[in-house]
Amino acid sequence: MDLKKSLVVIPLSLSLLVPVTNGVVVQAAKDETPTVSTAAVDLRSDLGHLLSEHAYLAIETMRKGAEGAEDFDASATALSKNTEDLSAAIASVYGEEAGNSFKEMWSSHIGYFVDYVKGTANKDEEAKQAALDELAQYRQDFSKFLETATGERLEAGSLAEGLQMHVNQLIGAFDSYVAGDYEKAYEYEREAISHMHMVAKGLSAAIVDQFPDKFNNTKAVTPAGDLRAQLNYLLSEHAGLAVMAMQNGIDGSDDFDASAMALSNNTEDLSNAIASVYGEEAGQQFKEMWSNHVGFFVDYVTATAEEDEAAKEEALNKLNQYRQDFSKFIETATEGEVPASALAEGLQMHVDQLISAFDSYAAGDYTAAYESLRMAYEHMYGSAEALSGGIVAQFPDKFAMEMPSDMPNTGMGGTADQGMNWTWVMLATVLFLSAGGYVLSRRTAKQ
Repeated sequence: MDLKKSLVVIPLSLSLLVPVTNGVVVQAAKDETPTVSTAAVDLRSDLGHLLSEHAYLAIETMRKGAEGAEDFDASATALSKNTEDLSAAIASVYGEEAGNSFKEMWSSHIGYFVDYVKGTANKDEEAKQAALDELAQYRQDFSKFLETATGERLEAGSLAEGLQMHVNQLIGAFDSYVAGDYEKAYEYEREAISHMHMVAKGLSAAIVDQFPDKFNNTKAVTPAGDLRAQLNYLLSEHAGLAVMAMQNGIDGSDDFDASAMALSNNTEDLSNAIASVYGEEAGQQFKEMWSNHVGFFVDYVTATAEEDEAAKEEALNKLNQYRQDFSKFIETATEGEVPASALAEGLQMHVDQLISAFDSYAAGDYTAAYESLRMAYEHMYGSAEALSGGIVAQFPDKFAMEMPSDMPNTGMGGTADQGMNWTWVMLATVLFLSAGGYVLSRRTAKQ
């Protein structure tokens, strides 16, 4: 396998952009009705989508390369398409020429990661160190380039520091996987995914400050924008981890337990979120219902492995009953604000995407599998927009507070450091669980 040819893109540079504290004003106007759908917040969401997907796909592609997996090329292609989309996003702000320049620079460092993967396979420590040295020089050069391009709204020093964090996360995930420490590998992966949403926050704030007219003088960092970003993160991570756990399950991979644990940890986070809003009893009730539905997916994977069509159909029937029951539960809990019928329809879309990604993978149609995977990942961003929009409209006072006038220069700050009431983020998370596609249907209806 020619890794350098096949592993088209494992881009890192832009994913560690960090905001400077000077001149980036993110204060929300008191007299404006809060909303999650503005040009600036859309930019933040788009960057969060592409950057976090990059981290997710990059780690999975490196893992597939280490395995010599049959779906390596399809995974690398998905990663390459992510780079195309990211380059197009840059071009939409800075123009086609800048987009092409970015793509060229972005792609130039890919060989260093390929060299690291190959050095690992060959047990060549010198080659691995040489690759890391090249990455170190690259992050310095590219950070300076971005500082200049953004009119010093991004600091080269902070950029380089943040980029090193991202490099450490991806290399850490890869090294841990190769060493057989699968639990640590997935811990790194979750950190990398989360970090990219903080990166999108800082980058979007800098771009919006640089080109306010392009974004209708709106701000990327607001309480409502933070809510949408938090939902973006939680929902897309769930989709990504679920697909990989199902792949590992059908393959009987050594890291199946660790991938299932990562998915379980995501469920645990969601359950704790429920408890923070509705109390421990409600949190436990949710955890039981949510875990049951994850179990139905496991049943489907097991039935596929055993070529038991009746068991597969039974698993799908259980998922169908689950979405009906859970949708009704949410409708009652929200006093009709979230209709059960729409919820059930939307949740079916999410189920279909995950099943499609898995079925295609099991059948050896890896191109289709990764197309479905990317659709499932992207679908969560439409869900987050509509769901967070409904919550903000329902509780506008909770999202109309002032924001601090300066951005942190680490790129790692979350909603807590900006006075955001985490309870309302958790409330949004509660509703997601049955609104995977309902919110997308609301979004489509508006178009």
